[in-house]
Amino acid sequence: LCSNNNPYASFGATLARDEEQNLWSTPHDVTHTEADDDRVLYNMIVVRNQLDKDSEEWQKLNYDIYTLRQTRKEVRNRWKHILEDLGFQKEADSLLSVTKLSIISDSQNMSKARDILLKLSEETNIFPTTWELSERYLFVVDRLIALDAADEFFKMASTVYPKRPSGDRADESQKAP
Repeated sequence: LCSNNNPYASFGATLARDEEQNLWSTPHDVTHTEADDDRVLYNMIVVRNQLDKDSEEWQKLNYDIYTLRQTRKEVRNRWKHILEDLGFQKEADSLLSVTKLSIISDSQNMSKARDILLKLSEETNIFPTTWELSERYLFVVDRLIALDAADEFFKMASTVYPKRPSGDRADESQKAP
């Protein structure tokens, strides 16, 4: 996908990132990791940038990139909303901030964090139905476990974003206070 001969270039391991090549929601968001979903977005951007801007392929990729970024932003906003409702108004952004330097606080929490993240995916609509679980939220759940707030987060997510058979989330008016 990349024009140079670097075998790792498609993974973004050695490429410099400019503002256009962000990996999460906005061009100025530097809180990305190099997870699989980041690589997908990065590769889409690389391919799009090699195409003629007037082409149909460029327009389709540009739309897909925009859609993916908007979906990520919506998911992040859902998590932030729940964190704020749990009393983490000032800490919500830092709890959601994940970088390449982020670490799991306790390796024993990894299994529990994975279980909770999977449960969130299966039993709530906090993630869209087409969403592939992101490594980013594994770090966030780990932080919630360390704060002894993971179970409360799950309960709130179940209330605010209950699973619906059609895949639609609850209307704003149906959300819990």
